[in-house]
Amino acid sequence: MAFRRAGRGAHALRPVSPFQTLTRIPSMQITGDMLIGAQAVRGTEATLQAINPATGQAIGPDFHGGGEAEVERACALAEAAFDTYRNTTPEQRAAFLEAIAAGIEALGDTLIERAHLESALPIARLQGERGRTAGQLRLFATVLREGRWQQATFEPALPERNPPRPDLRMQRIAIGPVAVFGASNFPLAFSVAGGDTAAALAAGCPVVVKAHPAHLGTSELVGRAIQQAVRDAGLPEGVFSLLVGAGNAIGTALVSHPAIQAVGFTGSRAGGMALMRAANARPQPIPVYAEMSSINPVFLLPAALDARGAEIGRQLVDSLVLGVGQFCTNPGLVIGIEGPALDKFRAAALGALQGKPAATMLTPGIHAAYEQGVAQLSSLAGLRRIGHGADPVGANQARPEIFETSAAQFLADHRMQAEVFGPSTVLVVCRDMEEMLTVARQLEGQLTATMQLDDADHAAAQRLLPVLERKAGRVLCNGYPTGVEVAYAMVHGGPFPATSDVRSTSVGATAIDRFLRPVCYQNLPQALLPAALRK
Repeated sequence: MAFRRAGRGAHALRPVSPFQTLTRIPSMQITGDMLIGAQAVRGTEATLQAINPATGQAIGPDFHGGGEAEVERACALAEAAFDTYRNTTPEQRAAFLEAIAAGIEALGDTLIERAHLESALPIARLQGERGRTAGQLRLFATVLREGRWQQATFEPALPERNPPRPDLRMQRIAIGPVAVFGASNFPLAFSVAGGDTAAALAAGCPVVVKAHPAHLGTSELVGRAIQQAVRDAGLPEGVFSLLVGAGNAIGTALVSHPAIQAVGFTGSRAGGMALMRAANARPQPIPVYAEMSSINPVFLLPAALDARGAEIGRQLVDSLVLGVGQFCTNPGLVIGIEGPALDKFRAAALGALQGKPAATMLTPGIHAAYEQGVAQLSSLAGLRRIGHGADPVGANQARPEIFETSAAQFLADHRMQAEVFGPSTVLVVCRDMEEMLTVARQLEGQLTATMQLDDADHAAAQRLLPVLERKAGRVLCNGYPTGVEVAYAMVHGGPFPATSDVRSTSVGATAIDRFLRPVCYQNLPQALLPAALRK
């Protein structure tokens, strides 16, 4: 086996895992510093290291975490930059976003290899995610140039009316500096330059990012690309900062800072709820747009199950194990009606599952949580494991699992609805369509809900659809929930606990809405009106 030095400042040698095929990252490009405005800042708090989840080995260099002083500095710069930045033209901000996209692409294999080392995600997956990250930035550049995001509205004066109506004009403006928390499962697309950051910058909001501790080097590389784009555009340095810190203190301090006016978060329910409590405890509460928890039910309607049960079973397993189940849209719940058609589905799914290997999860902590979640499910009365994939052969590997229960038992024990982040799912067997509807009505809020149906299922689907509309932000037909298109019509959100705000989406063009607020201008002279409201 080949060996490679652990990184700058490290002396021990560590083995290189078999899937590491790209060239070594020049360690000089990653310093372990935070990026606060235009500066690289060495933190004075606890030291952090990224971990290669495939080996359990640390990856250099050391990162020095920040504390309240660094939060104060980043937020003060963001507040100072706000009015200048929000008053840039849409074209200026669009060009800025495009420059960030180009800068990320210019990092080349250096970025992909570092993200690969820190996440164990396949090279091809990370290359696709980089494309999605750049695509999101360019989508918001298009949104800015189109102008509809401002919702400019004109109500001319009616002096002859009794009572007279004044001249009224409305547009939306940036809400203020935004705190963004990098996600564990998308080191690029939901991280430093991910959808939350892109939407906030498009809206005219400076951004302070808290890097996810699993992707420290990846975060610094992307952060430096943004920092350079800020510099090249001649924007105030406080438009962007990147903080690093161990534990929850730095995140709480960031959300609690009076300069911060909104929060973007993708992660666990516990993490999102903690940020919501901090935001609500402020003298001035602020919105937290948290995407937190979803098991994404898949409903197998009778005619589709009868016609395509085996095919659906195999395809569902493919969706279940995609990305080691580490998608927020992973199908963690399947609901069908008992009978021979469901038997065929079950047999095909279990047969497909047996051939699926265990695979490395994103972090040791995520792997430990998966094992704990599977153990919790295994302990519940009335819920039994009916199949699994191949056993682990390496560090931090998750074995795919399928559990089964009856609808009555599922309805009686709310713990069966718990999200287990990873490749496990629960099959709920119903007696009839009425029981399926009862299960649907008792579900928590979800990011997605899927119906597998044929033409003969339309009457049943018409009964189920209104329930699913109340429960989920995206309703799918004859597909699988993994995979989220970045588009104008996309909704990646849903009722609590899928998200903290049912009115929003964190993916797609309308994600910008979270970071805008309406302002009405009454009887202002033309010279004082914003450019979008002059005529």
